[in-house]
Amino acid sequence: MNRYSLNQATTKYWPLEDVVKASANADLEWIGLWREPIQEYGEERAAKLVKDAGLKVSSLCRGGFFTATDPAERQAKIADNRRAIDEAAILGTPVLVLVSGGLPPGSRDIDGARAMISDGLAELAPYAEERGVTLAIEALHPMFASDRCVVSSLAGALDLAEQFPASQVGVIVDAYHLWWDADIYRQIARAGDRIVSYQVSDWTVPLPADNLLGRGMMGDGAIELRRLREACDDAGYDGPIEVEIFNQELWDAPGQEVFDLAYARYQEHVV
Repeated sequence: MNRYSLNQATTKYWPLEDVVKASANADLEWIGLWREPIQEYGEERAAKLVKDAGLKVSSLCRGGFFTATDPAERQAKIADNRRAIDEAAILGTPVLVLVSGGLPPGSRDIDGARAMISDGLAELAPYAEERGVTLAIEALHPMFASDRCVVSSLAGALDLAEQFPASQVGVIVDAYHLWWDADIYRQIARAGDRIVSYQVSDWTVPLPADNLLGRGMMGDGAIELRRLREACDDAGYDGPIEVEIFNQELWDAPGQEVFDLAYARYQEHVV
């Protein structure tokens, strides 16, 4: 259980102080954080809260969204990613998760969108390394390709990451987004030391009307979570494993109840 990390997105409406307290009370070592609530709380203040509780930040989510055709908008996105890198450094996490961006409005040029991501990584990767932060490309399920992320497979994420040193750009293995891929285990082995996070939830059906909120609690769906974890282990990844679930019913439930359920399901289905 020393690898377990509850990503605060799983208990979206639970105050940061409560998530940190629950994690510390459970003798956890890690917690996953999101930029928006941390910005509201204050980065320096959040860093102190986490450190004083004896925790470390497994990742900060999120940067990315590089795909823009307007030069001014593109530079604004690069500037925001620099801020995200700085925030990760303040929090002491070496992992900034990137949701790289979908098609620009009105565009059908998916190759061009992927080229924009490569260009954005090239501009930011040296700065991230100077700050002790690895840019972590997260491939999203293909249903999100048009509006959120044109990187839809671990192979595609690695094709981008391998243009840069592993110290600058790595990849996320998110079970929800990648479990369906027949090539996933070969790609995990290929990823090796570029894996900087393994994230778990489950794939349940039917999906809700808002498919962004379709992640289920571990054990409620179709994903071989332990098998994926073992593959990441075999590839050399021994870092934190984040429980990250976007689910309205869980968000509406009491935070401690969700925390306890996630902790138990992780032990049952991931360890």
